[in-house]
Amino acid sequence: MLENDLTLAAMAEALAKSTDYRVLRRLARRETFAPSNGQATKTGIVLDVETTGLDQKKDEVIELGMVKFDYLADGRIAGLKDVFSSFNEPSVPIPPEVTALTGITAEMVAGQRIDEGAVSSFVGDAVIVIAHNAGFDRKFAERYWQIFQRKAWGCSATEVEWRKHGFEGSRLGYLLNGAGFFHQAHRAVDDCHALVEVLAFELPNGVPALAMLLEQARKKTMRVWAEQSPFDLKDALKRRGYRWSDGSDGKPKSWYVDIDESKLEAEITFLKTEIYLRDVEPRLQTLTAFDRFSIRS
Repeated sequence: MLENDLTLAAMAEALAKSTDYRVLRRLARRETFAPSNGQATKTGIVLDVETTGLDQKKDEVIELGMVKFDYLADGRIAGLKDVFSSFNEPSVPIPPEVTALTGITAEMVAGQRIDEGAVSSFVGDAVIVIAHNAGFDRKFAERYWQIFQRKAWGCSATEVEWRKHGFEGSRLGYLLNGAGFFHQAHRAVDDCHALVEVLAFELPNGVPALAMLLEQARKKTMRVWAEQSPFDLKDALKRRGYRWSDGSDGKPKSWYVDIDESKLEAEITFLKTEIYLRDVEPRLQTLTAFDRFSIRS
């Protein structure tokens, strides 16, 4: 068996040296990444939830996975600290399409509950929680476990400009392939380990992906509300990146867009000259990593 493994490794090495082939290796968990050499570190958590559906108000979490890691001031990951994995039995049957996607069956979750005290203890020392679609995962996480409402969050799908760095998209599996690996997708902890590897990946500019994410997460985001905008200009707003709020949860019933603070003046100019055709002072909302992606924002 060992001889065969060595043969496969030699074959992979030979193929990797050719410009006609790319070699993907199965992702293997590793504990250490960059040596800390006595440097101070901070603690982050990568999180993923598997759910019964996409509705963040009524669907339920069936699996929570988290990987805790230490990182250096320059954004390099030093190493893994701990892993959390737990099932939760929902109050309704798991839809067949969810089982087909995740492999999670009713038998696997039967009688299982995710202990809130264990979650709080695991998350307590983290300064940031990262998910690959934080707009989805955060809303589920903070609905179940209050500690996530008090944490800073980052989104590895939207807060790294993957296309700018040569990637054609931001899907986790694709990014992992770009780093030279493949993994078992759509299981919470497996996706977490994959995301840690992606965050540790050095981009073409020589900077780790995690460093780029942290830089973006620290910036303020301005939410601009285009209230009472003309109906016939909704397509212009959509092309600009505006989304519709139906007025639920006390939010305005209006189109809105989230932009970097540095782009606020240009956005207001757009609204004045292209939408309202007059001076306007739109409703503004400041978002930080502590409320961005939250069900409350």
